[in-house]
Amino acid sequence: MNRRLVVEADGGSRGNPGPAAYGAVVREAATGEALVELAGHLGVTTNNVAEYTGLLEGLRAAMEVDPDAHVEARLDSKLVVEQMSGRWAIKNDALRRLALQAREVVPRDRVSFTWVPRERNKAADALANESMDAVERGRDGTIRRTVADAYETETEQDPVPAGPRPAVVGWGPDIGAPTVTLLVRHGVTQHSLERRFSGSGGDLDPPLVEEGIAQVQAAAVELAARGGADVLICSPMRRTRQTAEILGRSLGLEPVVVEGLEEGRFGEWDGSTFAEVMTRWPKELDAWLSSPEVAPPGGESLHDIHARVGAALDGVLERYRGARIAVAAHVGSIRALTARALEAPLLSMNRMELAPASITTLTWYADGNASLRSFAETGHLAGLTHSWTP
Repeated sequence: MNRRLVVEADGGSRGNPGPAAYGAVVREAATGEALVELAGHLGVTTNNVAEYTGLLEGLRAAMEVDPDAHVEARLDSKLVVEQMSGRWAIKNDALRRLALQAREVVPRDRVSFTWVPRERNKAADALANESMDAVERGRDGTIRRTVADAYETETEQDPVPAGPRPAVVGWGPDIGAPTVTLLVRHGVTQHSLERRFSGSGGDLDPPLVEEGIAQVQAAAVELAARGGADVLICSPMRRTRQTAEILGRSLGLEPVVVEGLEEGRFGEWDGSTFAEVMTRWPKELDAWLSSPEVAPPGGESLHDIHARVGAALDGVLERYRGARIAVAAHVGSIRALTARALEAPLLSMNRMELAPASITTLTWYADGNASLRSFAETGHLAGLTHSWTP
């Protein structure tokens, strides 16, 4: 008689669409014992995509446990259960592709789909939220725990002392050289001087003005005096590439463009002053200022920016671990990285003021800890700062 397994699957999106993750648990049908727990972050997508992905990954995990097993998939999504059971049509192309992949994992005569109330699917839901929470805090949202993992944890000696991360950075064991990021906001553009929203994703990509160039030159002298850097990176936008070129001449480094570090997308607000947005979009502006999950019309929410910039940072830390990195960046990306380092609420990003060509220093440790060494320093900009810095 074939072994019987149960897959509990779920997914969620904070914003729908928004930062999303899936969760799944594979259990022994006879005993209810959890054999595998898994979750993963999906970037920005919808609840339905996250739920289908949870089903797909849960079925794959079940077949890894026993490729000959009969599987009952339990979800609290009526849509997924009815569509996978063949009773409802699948009109969305993205969901259709995921459904086809799921159907290829387990033969149809060995899988069934059961709807369960949300309160009976708490384990999978908790895993999805654990993944989203981890990414918000700047960590990897991938989770995979098995019975074998639990056994190894109990029986093997861990080379790193077990327990929570040190509450105070630097008080834990020696874990090697940290990665230091020296974040330089670009100098002023004409949009900066006119107090206009100046995001990414649109046609507007203003260059530095003469005063902005002078600001960055002052920052370059300051970075060189502090010991320079091993690596220089920048966002793909024109003003940060110009900033990086100026910094590079002083530091003797060639800039490396990193996708994902761009300024936030302000959509329909791009190019408008704050006063103009208050007049034309008062309700939308109020909602954006009140919730990190609300985006400007056609733009990105703070959640979106935080997730995108965090993913770019993960790649940088992996590639340049232990290095001293100068970064030509934007208000939005520096705010997102500071919030990540401090594990601060995302609405705090709107309360961080950064002058053009100011310097923020963040340190990233191998154990997942991070520290803020300095924020928005402007001592090198005598006579070159502005009181309002969009």
